[in-house]
Amino acid sequence: MSVVIIGGNECMVCQYEKICKDYGCKAKVFAKERSSFKKKLGSPDLMILFTNTVSHKMVNCAVTEAKRNKIQIARAHSSSIAALTNVLETYCG
Repeated sequence: MSVVIIGGNECMVCQYEKICKDYGCKAKVFAKERSSFKKKLGSPDLMILFTNTVSHKMVNCAVTEAKRNKIQIARAHSSSIAALTNVLETYCG
């Protein structure tokens, strides 16, 4: 299963990727908005939005792309390891 994580802390990107790998998921993490954000999203099976640490503009862009490509969206207010684990338990576990 492929996962895209939007938001979160930049210093925890490697940890996010490791936890996803432990659940058998391949992850891309976008902690900050980049100019080519839409192009790099691809077509994952699941999109995780950490709503506390991401801009409203980036959320709108991600939700629009998810609807257009029929991608599942999981939202978590916190960008902690526990929040990511809970989402992965629900969708991948």
